[in-house]
Amino acid sequence: LAGAFCIPLYVPYVLTGRWIFGRSLCKLWLVVDYLLCTSSVFNIVLISYDRFLSVTRAVAYRAQQGNTRQAVLKMVMVWVLAFLLYGPAIISWEYISGQSIIPSGECYAEFFYNWYFLMTASTLEFFTPFISVMFFNLSIYLNIQKRTKTRLDVFHEVHNQSFTEEMERSREAKLSLKCCKWEQKESAETLDFPKSKDQAAASTSSLDAKDLLATSSESSRKPKCCNKKSCKNSASTLSSEKQVKMVSQGTTQHFRLSRDKKVAKSLAIIVGIFGICWAPYTLLMIIRAGCHGQCISEFWYETSFWLLWINSAVNPVLYPLCHSSFRRAFIKLLCPKKLKIQPHYALQN
Repeated sequence: LAGAFCIPLYVPYVLTGRWIFGRSLCKLWLVVDYLLCTSSVFNIVLISYDRFLSVTRAVAYRAQQGNTRQAVLKMVMVWVLAFLLYGPAIISWEYISGQSIIPSGECYAEFFYNWYFLMTASTLEFFTPFISVMFFNLSIYLNIQKRTKTRLDVFHEVHNQSFTEEMERSREAKLSLKCCKWEQKESAETLDFPKSKDQAAASTSSLDAKDLLATSSESSRKPKCCNKKSCKNSASTLSSEKQVKMVSQGTTQHFRLSRDKKVAKSLAIIVGIFGICWAPYTLLMIIRAGCHGQCISEFWYETSFWLLWINSAVNPVLYPLCHSSFRRAFIKLLCPKKLKIQPHYALQN
């Protein structure tokens, strides 16, 4: 809207130094210009607030995701508030004050040099939104850092517990291996039969009741195990399963840390560009109103003014670049056929 309506009317005004489109179109141009820039700021606040809720109150946020009416209401409120901030003042200022201070051939708002109104409006238009965006995005970043720390603590705890379990299983495997060797030795001795029936009878009669009870209890306490090969296989299987589990946990943790860093980086970019585009104009506008345009060069004021429109041009590109959800939404709006073809193409591959 800024590129289709505001800029085409402003370029001849800048080149010629005169407004040639009449008083009514001047007011319409001012209302649309202030409305678009202010709504852009309020939309950034709304998006940051929405992302703040999605991170800090994930369960409640997901439960309300299907509420389209509430989302539409929030977006409409942004435009209503943006209009109420400047629109009524642009339209009715000269009627309330009783006269117009704008010379013929020029087009700017009646409150252009009213320091008190501009300071109040700038607080609502820039300072409060900027502090809000900083608060929301900083809260998101701190929440991500907290969750990352929690994940690392849990990961280290699981790693230490797994290491302890691995040591216990290793001792059990060694004990099982010794058991196998003992059983193999015992079976070999069992194969060495007595040579005579008298010797067998003598050896059998030498065992009294206590010896039999001790032997039976000892054999019941000894672990039953298989041959040596199966013992080694069970130990190696447990070790390989633990290695696969540890690698999987490490990969998941690395992915989450990488994603969290990417989110924090995108937040810093969005807040930084917002401040760079809006701070110069807001500060110069307040200073210019205080000294009635005598202390600020026209070049710097025009430069800061164009930064506002650059911000409106950058935002639709910046959000899809930083967030995949915005990228999918833009593809859905601009190229709906491409979005429908992608699942079928993915299935073919």
